[in-house]
Formats: sequence, C-alpha cells, structure tokens
Amino acid sequence: MPENSGRRDIWRSDMPDQLLFPASIIGSMPRPDFVKDLIADDCPFSGEEVERMMGAAIRSVVALQEAAGLDVVSDGEWRRKSYIGVIAELAHGFELSLNPADRRPWTVVVDRLSPKSPGFIAREVAFLKTLTDRQIKATLPSPALLGERMWDAGASSKAYPSREDFVRDCVPILRREIELLRDEGVSIIQVDDPHLCLFVDPDVRSGYSDPDRAADFAVDMDNQLVAGFNGVSLAVHLCRRAGARARGEARHEGSYEPIMSQLRRLDIGHITMEFTTPGSGEMSVLRQLPENIQIGLGCVSTLPGEVDSVETIVGRVEQALEYVAPERITLNPECGFAPGSAAKVNIDEVYTKLKNEVEAARRLREKYSS
Repeated sequence: MPENSGRRDIWRSDMPDQLLFPASIIGSMPRPDFVKDLIADDCPFSGEEVERMMGAAIRSVVALQEAAGLDVVSDGEWRRKSYIGVIAELAHGFELSLNPADRRPWTVVVDRLSPKSPGFIAREVAFLKTLTDRQIKATLPSPALLGERMWDAGASSKAYPSREDFVRDCVPILRREIELLRDEGVSIIQVDDPHLCLFVDPDVRSGYSDPDRAADFAVDMDNQLVAGFNGVSLAVHLCRRAGARARGEARHEGSYEPIMSQLRRLDIGHITMEFTTPGSGEMSVLRQLPENIQIGLGCVSTLPGEVDSVETIVGRVEQALEYVAPERITLNPECGFAPGSAAKVNIDEVYTKLKNEVEAARRLREKYSS
C-alpha cells in the first residue's frame, strides 16, 4: 500500500486567518458523578428527563472549554458509557459482562455485527452545533482497538473465529458513522488508535510473532475506514495510555521509531502524538512524517495532580519547532481527560490545564506570526 497520498487537511483552512497554533481538546472531559448516574443502566429517570439533564450538563462542559479559550471543542463524550463501548450503540452483536481479569464491566462481541442505531455520534454533534460556533471534534474508536478490547477467544469465536475477522466487520459500521458525521457538518473526525501505539513498547512487540504485520494491519484498517471521504478533516490520535497511568495501570514506553513506517502510510491529514514524558522518546521523529501531515502535539499532561505551566508547554512546542513548521502544529493535551469510569479527575484542575494550553498558544502565536 502506498505511503500517505497527500490528503488535504481542512482543519486550519476553516479557521480565521489560517490561525497558527490552534488549541484543541483530544475528546473526553472528566465526568461528574451525576453525569455517570445519567448514563448508568439503572438510571431511574425517563429518557426525556435524561435528555434534558444531559443537555444541560453538556452545555456546561462546552462553556468550560470556551471559557478556557479553546479553538476546537467536544461534548466531552459525556453521552457515552465508554469511548470504545460506543460501538455497541452503533451495532448489534455485543454483550455486557465482567472482565475476568479485573471484574470491571466489559463489552464483548458474541454475535455477528448488524446496524443498530446509526447516527448515535452524529446526534452528539447535531446538539453540540446548537451550543457553539467553535470548531467541533467528534471521535471514533479505531477498528483494531475494538479488536484488542472486545474480542475474546471463548466468548467471540463462534461469531468471529479470529480477532481480525471481527475487526474487518467493524469497518463498515464505523464508516457509516463517518458518513453521517460528515453530512452533519462536523469539523474534525478523530480516530482514536491506542492499539497502534502499543507497538512502540519492546515488551508488547515481543508478545507478537510479527509485530510489524500486526501494526500494518491496524494501519490498513484505519485507511479503509477513512478512504474516500472529503470535506472533513480526518485525524488519528496515538494514545500513549496517559489514561492508563491515571487508573494506576501499567504504562507503555518507547520511542515512536518502531512505528514510523506505519505512520507514514496513514492516509490521514492529521496525527496527534504525545510528548509529555521522557518515555515518549525524541521529537526528532517528527521530521520523518510527510510535510503535508498536520501534527497534534500532545504537550499538556493529563495526569491528575500534574499541572504544566505555560512556560513548560511553550518549551515542548518549541522543541517540536526544531523539526516541524509552525503552520503544522496544533496544541492539545496528551490524551483525553476521562480515563475510565473509576478514575477521579478534578474538572477545575482540567480547566486550569486548558487555560494554560490556550495561553501557551497565544504566546507562540505572538512570537511566530509573521
């Protein structure tokens, strides 16, 4: 398959005066307990009541992002029970059970997929458009990520003998959602692919007989997912498991170098990459990406209790500027701010982080605008 084919990114072109250093969100925002209650299976309220209260809640989280000064906002993903479990809103074939490893709720595929509620994510955007005139980002899980998290040899093999079979069947379900998002007029569609980023870790790679083949498969599925779409900016988010750190789980370290050949093959206009910890490796890898690729620079820590100063954020961006032109860089946090239902993340702390991101963008814009 050829390397990046030169997909045009309209992220910048829709912004006034080709804005340098746009400040963006990755996607999720911390969910207060009452929001978690509204999406719980045992929620006591009627659908109409839930919709009214959830609408008010989302209005508040959008206002927070606007008050912080972000150029690109989301609805915080507050209507979703999980960022990968949203596939169960789009398709039949899943069952909610408990993960035998940690007893947490686990959505697993048990039957062949069929359309269920196309437009679930597009309806998030339709509501969000009534609240803001900022650029709007919608997020989707990558096909290979769904395979990693939702296929189980025991529970799933009758429907899908292999993990890859299941992943391939996820593509048309997700493509239909991209069609509806595009028709809804969303600014940016981001494919979240932490699975691809696992292959930076030597320990993870050692668990595969052919890690490059597995990484190539993830890229092939992402490319099939976005093939042929125009009129919308398409992005891939490479999560380094900042959310896992917030939950106290193992973190995956390693330079991006082992997957750079795969990243060059992504037929996508924008790639977000985390660079807030030494374990992320050197930013010099950025010069290996095609010059038409926009970089979402993960330069703001999402780790609870860790608030980067404006100067720290500016410093990280200026490291990237040694390898990437200012016109290619968007500022964003390293990951989403809602790492699982059990994690407690202070929303006021997140507001401070976002304000610092925006102020860093302002200072950089002032310094590097011609």
